[in-house]
Amino acid sequence: MARPRLIRLLEEVRACRLCEDVLPLGPRPVIRAARSARILIIGQAPGTRVHATGIPWNDPSGDRLREWLAMDAETFYDERRIAIMPMGLCYPGRGRSGDLPPRPECAPTWHERVRAELPALRLTLLIGQYAQRYYLAPSGAWRGSLTENVRHYAAVLPGYFPLPHPSPRNRLWLRQRPWFEAEVVPALREAVREALSAAPSA
Repeated sequence: MARPRLIRLLEEVRACRLCEDVLPLGPRPVIRAARSARILIIGQAPGTRVHATGIPWNDPSGDRLREWLAMDAETFYDERRIAIMPMGLCYPGRGRSGDLPPRPECAPTWHERVRAELPALRLTLLIGQYAQRYYLAPSGAWRGSLTENVRHYAAVLPGYFPLPHPSPRNRLWLRQRPWFEAEVVPALREAVREALSAAPSA
């Protein structure tokens, strides 16, 4: 009996060696998905801890993201409900001020193919400027900055929800924009509740 198409595609993604020559720690694509997933989380790229473990958002950024979502780890890592696919699937290496940007080859190569296999998808979280620019710019919904995208999150609902990166490096951004915690986070939690409202398939 033939294996489901998504399972075969995920095996192909995880075997990708497209950027092998430029990845300092070698390729280890990190992705989780099931056809029943209702939410897709698109961040930037794995950090070193995620590269080492193969578990996405397994770091302080993930702790803060789950806090924003009001979601426990069991739900977050239930791929029947939550798919996770970063803009860059492998750790890109470090630059002068932190990790390098996601490799540009990943999203054009894999994102459309994976999303086509997620028929139950109801909400995509666009975390950080790379995801927002890639997904919002083609339709003219990109507002020129991450801050403006996040401030006007309602303009791209119900399909997308733009968010800042939950990295500890963004503490200053959050302190300077109290409206994010006061207004955006409650709306995010409501959007997540609505997206997960139907029980996942077995």
